[in-house]
Amino acid sequence: MVLCYIDPNKSMINWIFYMKHMEKRGYSEMKKLLIIVIEGCSLEYISLERTPNIYRIAKNGFCKCVKAAVPTIYNVNHASILTGKFPCEHRITGSVLINPEQRTGDLNPREELRKSQYHFIESQTVFDFMRNKGASTALLSARSEVGESLGRNVDFGICLENTKDILVRFLDMQAPPQPGSLEAATWILEACYKLIKKNTIDMIYCTTNDYMMRNFAPDTPEATLQMKKIDDWLGKIYDLDPDREIYITGGFGINGKPHLINLQKKLRSKGFNAMCKTPHYDQPSKKGAVIEIGMQFLFLNQEPAGSSSGASNSEEERLIKFLEAEPYIDMISPRAEAMKRYNLPEDMIGDYVVFAAEGYTFADFEGEELELDGFRSNGSLHERAIPLIAVNADDAPEKFRYSRDIVKLIMERSAVD
Repeated sequence: MVLCYIDPNKSMINWIFYMKHMEKRGYSEMKKLLIIVIEGCSLEYISLERTPNIYRIAKNGFCKCVKAAVPTIYNVNHASILTGKFPCEHRITGSVLINPEQRTGDLNPREELRKSQYHFIESQTVFDFMRNKGASTALLSARSEVGESLGRNVDFGICLENTKDILVRFLDMQAPPQPGSLEAATWILEACYKLIKKNTIDMIYCTTNDYMMRNFAPDTPEATLQMKKIDDWLGKIYDLDPDREIYITGGFGINGKPHLINLQKKLRSKGFNAMCKTPHYDQPSKKGAVIEIGMQFLFLNQEPAGSSSGASNSEEERLIKFLEAEPYIDMISPRAEAMKRYNLPEDMIGDYVVFAAEGYTFADFEGEELELDGFRSNGSLHERAIPLIAVNADDAPEKFRYSRDIVKLIMERSAVD
């Protein structure tokens, strides 16, 4: 995938001419902007020993804990950061197109329609906003889904999943590694560094993969080594352009979740006629399980046996009482409460939103419970706390409560100016 306005098959001379021309577009209204998302980076991965450059950058700016959007998965949070809005506004809730009208029958997640919700995004992105002001824009991503949909209008785009040789040569880079590898994160950051060095693009959004966080806990030697490598590139990027407005955040966290729960089968075994739907499939099958995330939409059966007006109050009360007593459930929120508390769109969630407890996640497999030692995942409320490091920001630290506030405040500031 190449995200640019020129034919990627043109000669290197034409490509360089285009990049030079882009520098002269006339953007001077705001400071140059860089947003770096280290996917899956919770607060525990950052320490003075592992990440001295992050501490150095924060000393010249600030570092604080902010909240990720719900559910705590990559597509929802990239959409929230890039638009400055919550899911109730940009309407991205996952990767599965859920039919809220289907409340009965068998739902096979292996066959359910999976399509990027990005194609239905209803909000302006920071790329659109900056480009309308004459700024040059770039997106560097390990995931093609992010670039293909949210970065459609950028001037320069590169994605590890399908990188064009001409862009790699332009940046004087080695051949890209596999997207699902430790090397992918540092390759993307090196590309960001070289892009700024070759062409000081006005606005850059750079996002790594979450491979390391999915495979190595913060206290492992592998995590320490990888975070040091990431930190080295962050320091180089900052030193290259220290006056740029820079934000570094985690997007969402990832935690150990060795206990897998098939919530649908749990409910069926207890005689509850309700349907569970996942907004997102987290990973490919492991040990025969289709991994979902730590959040489910629960739809009550509108016509249970012996009723013509929907689930009875007594059955609903019995269902909620059962779930509240289960150790794998963290919280159950009715639709109205979930809309208000987690800023979710009313017509894209269930009658209830169910969150998994710490150490648990939901999945589809033959039984009701499954143990996967060392398994790490996300999607629940336990992955909301993420770091935000900022330097040269015009807004005070207390104004940043959510990761989406990065772009929200930039857009609001520009509107006032």
